[in-house]
Amino acid sequence: MKQSMLFTKTKFEAPKDEVSKNAQLLIRAGFVHKEMAGVYVYLPLGLRVLKNLTELIRKEMNDLGGQEILLSSLQNRVSWEKTGRWSDQVVDNWFKTKLKNGSEVGLATTHEEPLTELLLDHINSYRDLPVYIYQFQNKFRNEERAKSGILRGREFLMKDLYSFSESEAEHNKFYEKAIDVYHNIFSKVGIGDRTYLTFSDGGSFSDFSHEFQMITDAGEDTIYIDKEKKIAVNEEVLNDDVLSSLDLSRENLVEEKAVEVGNIFTLGNKFSSTLGLSFSAKTGEKNDVFMGCYGIGISRLMGSIVEALSDEKGLVWPMSIAPFSVHILQVGLNESVSQTSTDIYNTLVQEGVDVLLDDRQINAGEKFADSDLIGVPVQMIISEKNISSGEVELKERATGKVVMVDEAQVLDTVLRMIKE
Repeated sequence: MKQSMLFTKTKFEAPKDEVSKNAQLLIRAGFVHKEMAGVYVYLPLGLRVLKNLTELIRKEMNDLGGQEILLSSLQNRVSWEKTGRWSDQVVDNWFKTKLKNGSEVGLATTHEEPLTELLLDHINSYRDLPVYIYQFQNKFRNEERAKSGILRGREFLMKDLYSFSESEAEHNKFYEKAIDVYHNIFSKVGIGDRTYLTFSDGGSFSDFSHEFQMITDAGEDTIYIDKEKKIAVNEEVLNDDVLSSLDLSRENLVEEKAVEVGNIFTLGNKFSSTLGLSFSAKTGEKNDVFMGCYGIGISRLMGSIVEALSDEKGLVWPMSIAPFSVHILQVGLNESVSQTSTDIYNTLVQEGVDVLLDDRQINAGEKFADSDLIGVPVQMIISEKNISSGEVELKERATGKVVMVDEAQVLDTVLRMIKE
């Protein structure tokens, strides 16, 4: 991508009504556009990050044994009435509307009911189990407050995986694997050292759940962490019984503000028994399928990464999900600078490197400021002074570390930086 062709522009200031750090930076850098409170449009740079994040998580879900599908956003009220979750008194953030024939439908907040009913056609025997199904889909939640940027949207992209097992024991083995995979995901996107498995309330799903909470001042939750054991308890369930069951001591807990970046629930037979999802066991008896669900709000995770990793200059993307790996800053208007920049750009692109080339005819200071704001991991400065000595300047956005590299070694050096 050549920056002169990018239709989005950076902004000096974010909208005055935007108070969250993640939205301020993403709007200023040209990653998102605010449509209304809790609703954001993903522009080319933002969509690249969202897609990279989705692909990283997709690979982890596939390695976990998941099979990807795409369910409908429009929800038939009948399924939800069977489980009692159509009622606004039970689930208070529904978006509901009426079709022209007068029947009422909802916009999906989650998908336990429709997926369970779908599998009535596909699960009959123990031989059909286990099954792990996931999707990436926009969810809709009629939040009372939507003032945290993309951390709390009324429309947002979510990965939700559902497990269907023969027994609780089989479920528990998968559940533990899912915990490890979630930790792996958060490490790969640069927030593993500040994200904790947190014992929490199960809400409308189950009695209890596990959340993955990332420490941040922007968080709406308060958690208590045992940093030695790397486990936390949400304030809403903090009591002596819970602490005793987790072998935690109040004296060792540290209070922190945090935001939920993922959650997992043991659903048990709650949905399968109500909706009739059963199977013939080896013994010949009929048993209800044992279920679990595992969610990550993709857009929320993106916003959380911004909150955690950005600095006073702007965004700082980890290489794993950055919109581009390298940002070439062409400093100077003479022919040699332009030709060298284009040659290096073409070489990197041919090797499969995602590169943003700032070929705009603006001053160097504006280019440096925009590059820091956009947050691509590797900045490459090509100037007349550098190329006269046969070198280019490489700078790590996260650390500020600068190295001068011979032009002939640029490709190998960049590939090594990406790998590391």
